[in-house]
Amino acid sequence: MPAFRQVGEKQLPQEVVFMAWSPKRDLIALANRAGEVLLHRLANFQRVWSLPPNENTGKEVTALAWRPDGKILAFGLTDTKRIILCDVEKPESLHSFSVDSSITYMHWMEVTEESSVLTSFYNAEDESNLLLPKLPALPKNYSTTAKIFSEEKSDEIMKLLGDVRLNALVVGGSSGFIEIYAYGMFKIATVTGVAGSCRGLCLSSDLKSLSVITEIQDSSDSEAEITYFQLDTSLLSSYLPEVTRMARKFTHISTLLQYIKLSLTCMCEAWEEILMQMDSRLTKFVQEKNTTTSVQDEFMQLLLWGKASLELQALLMNQLTVKGLKKLGQSIESSYSSIQKLVISHLQSGSEALLYHLSELKGMALWKQKYESLGLDASGIEEAITAVGSFILKANELLQVIDSSMKNFKAFFRWLYVAMLRMSEDHVLPELNKMTQKDITFVADFLTEHFNEAPELYNRKGKYFNVERVGQYLKDEDDDLVSPPNTEGNQWFNFLKNSTHLKESPLLFPYYPEKSLHFVKRQMEGVIDQCLQKPADVIGKSVHQAVSMSLYKTSQSEDSTPQLIKLPFLWNDKTSNIHYVLFTILENSISKIYILRRHTDTSRSVSNGILAVEFGNFLNSSINESSDSRCYSCLDAHFYDDETVTVVLKESVEQEGKERVLAQLPLSSVYTDEDQDKELIWDSTKRLDEQSGEISTRTVFLENQWRVLENMKAQYVSVNGIRKVSCVLSSNLRHVRVFEMDVEDDGEVEEEEEEETTQIAAGEPDELNQSADNQDNVCGASAEELPDETEEHESSLDP
Repeated sequence: MPAFRQVGEKQLPQEVVFMAWSPKRDLIALANRAGEVLLHRLANFQRVWSLPPNENTGKEVTALAWRPDGKILAFGLTDTKRIILCDVEKPESLHSFSVDSSITYMHWMEVTEESSVLTSFYNAEDESNLLLPKLPALPKNYSTTAKIFSEEKSDEIMKLLGDVRLNALVVGGSSGFIEIYAYGMFKIATVTGVAGSCRGLCLSSDLKSLSVITEIQDSSDSEAEITYFQLDTSLLSSYLPEVTRMARKFTHISTLLQYIKLSLTCMCEAWEEILMQMDSRLTKFVQEKNTTTSVQDEFMQLLLWGKASLELQALLMNQLTVKGLKKLGQSIESSYSSIQKLVISHLQSGSEALLYHLSELKGMALWKQKYESLGLDASGIEEAITAVGSFILKANELLQVIDSSMKNFKAFFRWLYVAMLRMSEDHVLPELNKMTQKDITFVADFLTEHFNEAPELYNRKGKYFNVERVGQYLKDEDDDLVSPPNTEGNQWFNFLKNSTHLKESPLLFPYYPEKSLHFVKRQMEGVIDQCLQKPADVIGKSVHQAVSMSLYKTSQSEDSTPQLIKLPFLWNDKTSNIHYVLFTILENSISKIYILRRHTDTSRSVSNGILAVEFGNFLNSSINESSDSRCYSCLDAHFYDDETVTVVLKESVEQEGKERVLAQLPLSSVYTDEDQDKELIWDSTKRLDEQSGEISTRTVFLENQWRVLENMKAQYVSVNGIRKVSCVLSSNLRHVRVFEMDVEDDGEVEEEEEEETTQIAAGEPDELNQSADNQDNVCGASAEELPDETEEHESSLDP
């Protein structure tokens, strides 16, 4: 009787290079060779959504990791060196960041250590929610950059923050690159001193040690050496409450920087190219006119005498037109109003919240007894606060420019509209015709200030005028502003200029009148990144190597299967604080599975040890009296839970008709009490595979926890012991089967067996074997063989 119930099967159109089960739901994430990330549900292996590759993110997915709460999926791309955090509900990027190396592995863990200090911190309501107003959602009518904050009354920003309990995303790459990101958002450690390309990572749940598997290759034609490192990360565990508080602040700051960036993106979209028409038309007018009169004088004559030259008339009536002028006026008013609202409601709110969290972080840094060891630097944070202050000043300056521009343009367009109506001898409404001396002065000042020809501006920007003053603030370039604000006669500026003491006061934020808002924002991001980089360097330097152990050499003839789904496999037993390493070594045509144990406390040698496991003959149908009792090789092995390992086995002498087996290996059948206290004694000058004769071997005969995988050349397995599910992948990387591992209803299993027997007897394709639960949903034998057409109607996550 099969021990596990099959609940789904699919032939996929693309080769799968990685698979990872959600820790909280019956969902599995897949990455394929085409660079696509897919989410499937357990039942019938139905697709929920897919995220195709694109130029911005990248096309070569090399790592997947779920946040422990199952709400965020992270995937790493080696071609762009980026990490994307994706919402489980919909295929959209919530956050992304770049790293300095090609990503080869990711591991996302949650801290399970408890203390009274931590418990009170976890339970306490975040004070910022009480003191700061809720950040308004970004408007829906902008591009996809605003999607993550698009829905009204939504809390998408809180999805990035997640639970207050500390979790950490550990990222590994080529050339010994390892970084740890608190809450998957902000870097808290840059680990150095590890050689080779990372193939496995596991940070213990008590934060005492980090286990790393690397592949070291001296030259392209030599065999790669697989090495195990255990790194001591005791600084993180010793200062766990402080690390948690600091990391939480980092994450708030990182999220707010993302919010400000998106707010600014929306502002850039609100500004339209049509607003540049006045500048370009006036520049063309200067180039084509025959008179020596300046453009400013031409408009002044029209204002004072009500008459325009023939050339100015042609410009206004033929090029600008009455209709065009109205459209331009409406565009300017609409655009400026939108930008103004975004600055007031979003940019200022986000900046003030950022100022609050940085000030709190500065307070933490001043408590040197707690936070100095973690590298928090009060002076660096002070610089970050100053940079945010400068950004707020620049945002306020933009508001003033918008305000004055709206007034100026309104008066100017109203006057010009009446003048053009008179030129075309149209009727002018009496209310438009009234113009006071004050209005005339206002327009005259506007013409004097904005309609001066500037030849040096033509050399810089290809235009003689800069009538529109708002767009220059939103340009993402290093050039100075074309028309900086006029500070002449400003009493505050004059007062500061004459006061040397105040000029250098740390209480005043520096002001950059010549620079754009984008430039000041980039400067602010750079200063904040620099000030928060120091803890990552300090914590990273405190991490030191406790153990280095060369395991084995990979065979040169090894297939081209991606390393992502190959052994070795790392596991952290949270209860007994033990790291496990699973790997296989080929001996006499049989792959034994080796289980290496290391205690997370690197100062202790208890429970450190290694055992080899071989599988005896447990299939009656394949017993051959002349064959060796060790007749199964291990193809893949993953920890199902702290007490069980799930394995894929094949007969050592593979013949036609010999099936592969999915089995559960209880650790209790492998370890005895004396093994728990037996310390590993090994020669550090040799690899472990060269000392395999001295390693204890257990021969295991499985009883009932196994199932023959008929008509499938199974090679890899991915499991989730919390949800009690597994997914088996064939050697061609396209054929998957999904199983529920703990079946309670025997009747269903028997019924399933009968269904399968009937199908095979009837000669139906073997790939279509489905469980009794799913038979009613399968329309016919050909449906499953159409790889993607059956998946077009993607299901929702809601059951």
